[in-house]
Formats: sequence, C-alpha cells, structure tokens
Amino acid sequence: MSVLVIAEHDNASVKGATLNTVTAAAACGGDVHVLVAGHNAGGAAAAAAQIAGVAKVLHADGASLGDQLAEAVASQVLAIASGYSHILFPSTANGKNVAPRVAAKLDVAQLSDVTKVVSADTFERPIYAGNAIATVQSADAVKVITVRTTGFDAAAASGGAAAVETVAAAAAAGKSSFVGREIAKSDRPELTAAKIIVSGGRAMGSSEKFNEVLTPLADKLGAALGASRAAVDAGYAPNDWQVGQTGKIVAPQLYVACGISGAIQHLAGMKDSKVIVAINKDPEAPIFSVADYGLEADLFAAVPELINAL
Repeated sequence: MSVLVIAEHDNASVKGATLNTVTAAAACGGDVHVLVAGHNAGGAAAAAAQIAGVAKVLHADGASLGDQLAEAVASQVLAIASGYSHILFPSTANGKNVAPRVAAKLDVAQLSDVTKVVSADTFERPIYAGNAIATVQSADAVKVITVRTTGFDAAAASGGAAAVETVAAAAAAGKSSFVGREIAKSDRPELTAAKIIVSGGRAMGSSEKFNEVLTPLADKLGAALGASRAAVDAGYAPNDWQVGQTGKIVAPQLYVACGISGAIQHLAGMKDSKVIVAINKDPEAPIFSVADYGLEADLFAAVPELINAL
C-alpha cells in the first residue's frame, strides 16, 4: 500500500518540515503520496509535486481548510485514510495537533517523534529526554506517525514530477472556528529552519544583556536567536525562542550556546546539531559534553571578541 504525508504549508508554498517527512515516508516502503489540504492552495500543491520521491499529490481545497484547524484537517485525512498503510505528519505544532485526532478515530496507537524507520512496522523514537532510544513495533493496520524532522535529511525540493489529483474537501466539522492569528514578524530565519542558531541562557542576566550581547553575533552570522527554558522563564527572551524538550527541537549546521549550562531538557532539543560551540565559564557545565568546540570563558568578554574577529 501507499504511504501518505500530510504537508505542512502556508497555502502558497510547502514548509521545510514536509521535505524531511517525505524522506521518512520513503523509508516505510510503497509510493509516497502527499496531501495538501488548504484553501486556494494551488501553489503549495504545485510545490509538493516537485519534491523528489513523491508519486502523487492529493489537493483538497476548501474554505474550511484555509486556516488549518485541527478538526478540519483531521476530517480530511480520515476521508482518504483507507487507502494507506502509513500516515505521517511532521512533529510540528500543527502535526502534533492533528495526528492524535486521526489515530483516535482510526482506533490505532500513535507513534510519536519517530527518528528512524527500521522497517515498515518497526521504528525508533527517543525517550527520557533523548537519553534512551526505544524501538517500537506496531501491529496496527494503519500506522499514524509523527516524524521528528531533525532525524531525517530533507528530500530535494525540486526534481520530482508528481501528478496532482484533486480530492473533495471534507465538510466543516463545525466544532471550532478561526478567530485570529498574531504573527511575530522577524527578519531572522525561523528557528526550526535556521542553519545557524545563537542561543543564550540564564547567565545572560537580563533581556537587555541578552539583546546587547547576542544580537550582534546573530547579525554577523545571519543566525536565528534561541534561548534555554531558564532564560525564557526569567523573561530574558520570548517563549517562541525556547529550545529544548518543552520548546523547539532544532538541528542546525551550527549551534552557538552562550551561558547555557546544558540541562538535559535543553540538550534534548539541540544535540543533533551538526557543530555545537559552547561558551561558559563553568568547566563542569554539561553543555561541554556535547560540544564540538568549548570555550571556558566569561561570555560577556568572549562574545564581543568573537564578533570582532568575524
């Protein structure tokens, strides 16, 4: 049977998390189909058709799908679910909102945060904040999976030539309605998609110091800004910058941790980064255990020196 990927998109284009999910889907075996459920989402469907490895794009277009409400998207997935052995969602806020609804309606167990496909029915996922890897086997007829995108390489966004098939939009459930959305606009890359991230911890001391010291470094590197939970809880950085088990899972090419001790919850969110640089004056800080490069120094002296050297 075929494998279905639920695309993460903005009705005009496909988001990067979809590309990683397509790679995971290909490892499950069978043809990979992508569902683009939205409103006036022809651009997103066309972009999905270009993804390497995709055999077919299913385009469901309806006003009820325009705002990606979980109830509406889940109804759409359930309307076509019978033809698939695996249904995969990116492990994003949207994916984690819809997948449990689909799994519950299908009366199957959800496989969450999968980082490796061992076989069509066997998967690996992290537990205990990433300190152990569980190998999980499912006997369910349909596997509903959320994919930790940092565990898979992104499929090529071009080179494919999948057919786009229009499917009827599911009727609105009527149990929820879209009220409004407040979007924080920034010239910086989105945290989960950034290739370089500069993060600060509790040692920054204040939001003023956080911005004064780390913003110039991020500007120099063209990086996104992140923060530990301690820094966010202290009010030094906004909530959407939080990296960690209860924040965002990231795996950039370069992760610069400034004044972050390296609590297990934070490490769970960034230890898959390709290169990790840690700046901390505590030689016993756990962050050094995962760092490729460590500098034992006062960040308030070291970071300005680093900026001058770049």
